[in-house]
Amino acid sequence: MNKINGISHITLICKDLNKSANLLINLFGADEVYSSEKQNFSVSMEKFFLIGDLWIALMEGQSIERSYNHIAFHVNEEDLPFFETKIQTLGLDVAQSRPRRLEEGKSIYFYDYDNHLFELHTGDLATRLRYYQSAVE
Repeated sequence: MNKINGISHITLICKDLNKSANLLINLFGADEVYSSEKQNFSVSMEKFFLIGDLWIALMEGQSIERSYNHIAFHVNEEDLPFFETKIQTLGLDVAQSRPRRLEEGKSIYFYDYDNHLFELHTGDLATRLRYYQSAVE
């Protein structure tokens, strides 16, 4: 059967591999599992990380322009203050959240050093769909 099994990995381009690696490790609790060091098997130097079962690749390159394209990680609501403190400590730029109803969950949006937008979100797909359905009834 032809089907997509899930996400293989997410690659983010960054100008400073070590600075971005520090962010993944200190904010997301990522485990570094590979560093190309001076070997270059891909288009540039890279580091691989695991955040839970999610493979994140960082590759050296130019920063991107800011947009609303983002990666959202699910967190527990009681952990939001912890993450807010970490984000401030790392000197990251917090972005204003879009208007949202409490039924959708709470979010913190922030940009990393290379303008990638991340979201820490307390809701899930089922909660979002229930809210959308109730809003049209």
